[in-house]
Amino acid sequence: MLLKKNIPISYVFGKIKLEMTLLAIYSTAVYVAHTYFNFPGVSIPIAIPSILGTIISLLLAFRSNQAYDRWWEARTLWGAIVNDSRTFARQVFAFVDNSYNDADKRMMKERIIKRQMAWCQSLSKHLRGHNARPALDKYISEEERRAIAHIDHVPLALLEQHGSDLRLLLRLNWINEYQQVAMDETLTRFSNSMGGCERIKNTVFPVTYSFYIHILVLLFVMMLPFGLIELFGVFQIPLVVAISSSFFLIEKMAIHLQDPFENKPTDTPTTTISNKIEHDLQQLLNEDVPQARDKENTTVGTKGTMYYVL
Repeated sequence: MLLKKNIPISYVFGKIKLEMTLLAIYSTAVYVAHTYFNFPGVSIPIAIPSILGTIISLLLAFRSNQAYDRWWEARTLWGAIVNDSRTFARQVFAFVDNSYNDADKRMMKERIIKRQMAWCQSLSKHLRGHNARPALDKYISEEERRAIAHIDHVPLALLEQHGSDLRLLLRLNWINEYQQVAMDETLTRFSNSMGGCERIKNTVFPVTYSFYIHILVLLFVMMLPFGLIELFGVFQIPLVVAISSSFFLIEKMAIHLQDPFENKPTDTPTTTISNKIEHDLQQLLNEDVPQARDKENTTVGTKGTMYYVL
């Protein structure tokens, strides 16, 4: 993902350098044929490519909007994953009480939080078609990795392990039924976000629509030199390259944005987002230091003021 605001010019024009080169050669050939060989029919009215250019502009605008909607939906889904990950961590810390310095509870909370870090990283790898298992080594135990070794969909398997731990927490009376329902609803939101990302990835943008637009763009840029030759002469060469480049750039932009999980610079920054989630959850985990308390409600008085530590 391009995270910098100043995108290099070389990156932008590197996407269409072949098209620009071919157009420059093609426009030069049209100019030479018109000027030195007087080929009949080399010049056409400028209105013809203008009308075609207007039609293509509308089609490209529609396609760009649809591609951006796909990219923005992917980013929105990952924004929901960020919020739900923080909510899930807050629920784990708030519902599983460790006021009496219970080491088992501390270990259970650490296991769940680290598994959530693993889920985010594995989902990012899964959507990009990479092997998600190497990302699990530093988060979950060897026993947990063996339990999901036969499952292809690693993020789904991790959610199932989350659900198993919720059932265990309820059996141990470390959480009550209402708390289990609340945490299970958060897991459901994780599943919905994951399904939304997979829907975007697996729904192919209509190939015929892309092909037809590309054919029309090629037709337009091939007609453009014939419409500009009478008005601009040799200067039609840079004009053709400049005008055509704008159409090609918009088309390329739409192609890149329509698939936000293909490990390209224009992708949704799932790795960066996953690292941010990991950083936030790790900080919460480090701050969750058990403190021994005599009672659940402790009253401390200072100069007549009562402070209640819950």
